[in-house]
Amino acid sequence: MEQIPKFPYKAYFLLAARALLAWMLYSYGWAKLTDGQFGVDDKTMNMALKDIDLFRLSWYLADHQPFKAFIGVSQIICALLLTFNRTLIIGAFMSIPIWLNILIWDLTFMGGMSVAFTFRLSWYLVLTFLIIYQQKNKVIPTLLRITEPNPIVKFPIWAYAILPVTAIGIEIVGALPKVMLNYLR
Repeated sequence: MEQIPKFPYKAYFLLAARALLAWMLYSYGWAKLTDGQFGVDDKTMNMALKDIDLFRLSWYLADHQPFKAFIGVSQIICALLLTFNRTLIIGAFMSIPIWLNILIWDLTFMGGMSVAFTFRLSWYLVLTFLIIYQQKNKVIPTLLRITEPNPIVKFPIWAYAILPVTAIGIEIVGALPKVMLNYLR
């Protein structure tokens, strides 16, 4: 008698989690790019600053470019990376700071509304780590390899002693284009 293969429930759950996370990131990102998220109404704009709560103040500040577009585009790119098997791991790792940033933002600025969002975003983080754990056979060897202490070049002690001076010199070189631009004006 032919045995019916078991349905891969765990893998399917994580596939659905990927779809959820990708959709949430895409919808958050799209909302930012189409003025569906952030900003305040005219009534708030006409209020004294001392009378505006942190939530509305934060949404006013987040509504400015290029911050808003950068966040929106980052969320959409992350959603796309989560969608495809080939880029899944990159998307999962990229989503961690996005979820954490939203979580800390909400905890900082949302007041009483933050409880629901805290649980929701914490759940998204758990799902993200489960997705990464599902790929542990690829992730762990890569993490071990990139964290190996393997200096490319060994330097003599004197080179380390003058390292702060060299770093300051590099900073000055980076400022030269601005100095030259100001000089040419």
